[in-house]
Amino acid sequence: MNPDDYCQQKAARSGSSFYYAFLFLPPEQRKAITALYAFCREVDDIVDDTSEPSVARMKLAWWRTQVEQMFEGTPDHPVAIALARHVRTFGLRPDPLYAVIEGMEMDLDQFRYADWDALRKYCWHAAGVVGELSAAIFGHTDPRTLVYAETLGLAFQMTNIIRDVGDDARRGRIYLPADEMERFEVTVADILDARHSERFEALMAFQTQRALQLYGEAMRALPEADRRAQRPGLMMAAIYHALLAEIQRDRWHVLDQRIALTPIRKFWLAWKVWVTGGRGLVERLAGS
Repeated sequence: MNPDDYCQQKAARSGSSFYYAFLFLPPEQRKAITALYAFCREVDDIVDDTSEPSVARMKLAWWRTQVEQMFEGTPDHPVAIALARHVRTFGLRPDPLYAVIEGMEMDLDQFRYADWDALRKYCWHAAGVVGELSAAIFGHTDPRTLVYAETLGLAFQMTNIIRDVGDDARRGRIYLPADEMERFEVTVADILDARHSERFEALMAFQTQRALQLYGEAMRALPEADRRAQRPGLMMAAIYHALLAEIQRDRWHVLDQRIALTPIRKFWLAWKVWVTGGRGLVERLAGS
């Protein structure tokens, strides 16, 4: 199996919403963004699948050497080999890739977040910086597009956090800001024991509003000149925003189940944005 095929299988197996946006890209961009996504999956899987933190740290340290070798032309891992082919074409830099790894290291050290400022820092490492890397691959002419991409990444991560409250709790992690949990009188035990309540719904409604505000900020930052190039990000925005709306309609019953969109619905949402260029979507989300 060649490196590109390895990355393609990694992306397809994940079932992620990102995969549907990649399908519409020209071959070179599709290979580059798929390799970037596979890199993010590789380092994320280390934290999720490795029970011993010291072993996970060693694996993440190894990936740091792979990033270094990408820019020296000597990587070993199929994902690193695939991604290395695109760093010059799309002007990718090592620092954002190191920042992704730092985000995974945060998951080994921190299981609670005191407030939104602390959580926002984590979200930037986990997704904001990935948005910037993705925007470089999709293409842009205006530096404001990087602000759009970073903010959209934060919106995606908040959507993931809202969706995965139960799954994360079963791993011992709670990403909801501690000061806001206290404000809404939701305890750590409530989350860990999957106790759904009106207080929990109010807390989650607050988190959902934050995510919607981030979607709005992102859309308002996207320059018209780069809207067509950034269609893959808009396709993901359509899918993630629809997921957030589905969770809200279900009254945030996320403690004991995982709410998801069907593959056909994801494909339909992605296709619609590709055909329309995001007309209507940007304006609708900008009003959030």
